[in-house]
Amino acid sequence: MRETKEKKPISAKIKETERYFEEKVGVGTSFDVGFRDFKILKKDIHLYYLTGLNETAIIVELMKKLVEINDHESNVRKIPEIIENRLVHQQVTKVKTMDEAVDQLLSGLIVIFVDGEEEAFVVDVRSYPGRSPQEPDTEKVVRGARDGYTENIIQNTALTRRRVRDERLRHEIVQVGERSKTDICISYIQDIADEGLVKKIKDEINKIEIDGLSMADKTVEEYLVKQGFNPFPLVRYTERPDVSANHLFEGHVLIMVDTSPSMIITPTTYFHHVQHAEEYRQSPAVGTFIRWVRFIGIFASIFLLPFWLLMVMEPSLLPKELQFIGPNEVGNIPIVVQIIMADIGIEFLRMAAIHTPTPLSTAMGLIAAVLIGQIAIDVGMFSAEVILYVAVSAIGSFATPSYELSIANKISRVILIIITSVFGVPGLVIGFTLYILLLSCIRSLNTPYLWPFLPFNGKAIMHILFRVSVPLTKDRPSIVHPRNNYKQP
Repeated sequence: MRETKEKKPISAKIKETERYFEEKVGVGTSFDVGFRDFKILKKDIHLYYLTGLNETAIIVELMKKLVEINDHESNVRKIPEIIENRLVHQQVTKVKTMDEAVDQLLSGLIVIFVDGEEEAFVVDVRSYPGRSPQEPDTEKVVRGARDGYTENIIQNTALTRRRVRDERLRHEIVQVGERSKTDICISYIQDIADEGLVKKIKDEINKIEIDGLSMADKTVEEYLVKQGFNPFPLVRYTERPDVSANHLFEGHVLIMVDTSPSMIITPTTYFHHVQHAEEYRQSPAVGTFIRWVRFIGIFASIFLLPFWLLMVMEPSLLPKELQFIGPNEVGNIPIVVQIIMADIGIEFLRMAAIHTPTPLSTAMGLIAAVLIGQIAIDVGMFSAEVILYVAVSAIGSFATPSYELSIANKISRVILIIITSVFGVPGLVIGFTLYILLLSCIRSLNTPYLWPFLPFNGKAIMHILFRVSVPLTKDRPSIVHPRNNYKQP
């Protein structure tokens, strides 16, 4: 544990404050750290601000109000009270230590020092640069809201508050990172969320000791759930305020990290990662149909290729009606090698699509599909059926709502292919068993990953298999241990 630094109190001598800011913060060296000094009733007043993170018009208005004190006031003894009254802003606080003043300054607030006073005024005039709320690319819906979270934590809390107008909604903010001092907001509904869960999350975040959170939410996640080399996601990410609000109503806790548009939802199970907002924007029947199609795609992304490889290796397992399954021409390269090479090729395409500028991505896909794929089949490197099943499996991966889960399933698929190619039928059975056992052993913040299958909860399973009408879902999920079980009291 690092030693706790003794906080330096604000000096009554304003020249000492000026020297401190020059040495510690870089006033006069860093161009973006601004400083103004002026006299009010013959007293020195210093104002510090950060260029680019402040609303200039508000600062100018505040300075006008302060300078006007010279024209209307004469009581020097009451100058701190007079200045506080003239700060025409809804968020004005006082700080007593230099550490607090510097932290607030670097967060985008302005700090005002008065000569002879051991307190400073802090005014929240932040105006972070950023984009406007837009629909997230990874969570689009046919019908529904088009707003999405941004990199601005203040804007994100407002988007959440707009949908949860409950006086019991709590947004608790802390700063993490010795150098970055990144704002992290813990959001929950007080009379629904489990007190033990909220306390555990707060304790884990307060234990984080690091210079900075350059990767924002992902770094917080790794400290929070201690994932290690487990590829399966232990928290759910969302960029949709409606999804976040729904989870808050269920009793989950939301973690927002400044500079990231992705909200962390905890705790989560495997089945939270296979849900999508589109299912709840359609009728229950249509939502159930979409859900089942998605389940089939996820299942195919994991088990289709290992199972097809087994049928190729053991054609005697196929009934007569399905004897057509299997490559007509084996080729010079073993089938298992073809599958792995094609699977890696799909991964190359995915990476290339991310790094390729949008106007060129379509051309890149045509080149890969028409030229590389077709020529590879013509020269005998790949069997046409291998390309078919690899493509179907890849589509199943893209149908998985959670990007993190799709990558974890892809790793599992490759391992299953290798085990099946070596051991045949026993390998596929053992691999499938180990896959289920691994999932059953995972716990996210003491939450069983395969709930409601393990431990079994029949009513919750029905809600997973079928998109139940909202008026019929009167209970909150028991896995989050809500303090209030009923959605509709």
